[in-house]
Amino acid sequence: MSTDKFINIKNKKASFEYLFIDKYVAGIQLTGTEIKSIREAKSNINDAFCVFLSHELYIRNMHIAHYFNGTYNNVEEKRDRKLLLNKRELEKLNGKLKDKGLTIIPLRLFINDKGYAKLEIALAKGKKLYDKRDDIKKKDIERELQRISK
Repeated sequence: MSTDKFINIKNKKASFEYLFIDKYVAGIQLTGTEIKSIREAKSNINDAFCVFLSHELYIRNMHIAHYFNGTYNNVEEKRDRKLLLNKRELEKLNGKLKDKGLTIIPLRLFINDKGYAKLEIALAKGKKLYDKRDDIKKKDIERELQRISK
């Protein structure tokens, strides 16, 4: 059984920092050594964000480590990578980005059933400090309830 099915790299701080409005699943344009590194779970999306460059969506600051056996085929670790979405979805996202305070952030990097790397992205709005405090209170209450029920 291959380990490809279990690759699920999450951006854990995203739900704490942002309020999600819409979610999309996008393909990523990768080279051969990059997909091999992702299958070895050697990537990080915590500091990544998405930008539009000439009507195309790219992810910036996504770290994919060099593949150990990839000699001259290795590419820069934090290069811009094109995200593959339908034209309709791209136009919708680009239109909504014009609103103040909205951004596109990656939530999860995974390998689908066909073996392709996919990136779950979200149109998000940054949370205010009081929103974060409310989330912390809710988590604390849930923890206490779980302790009591055990």
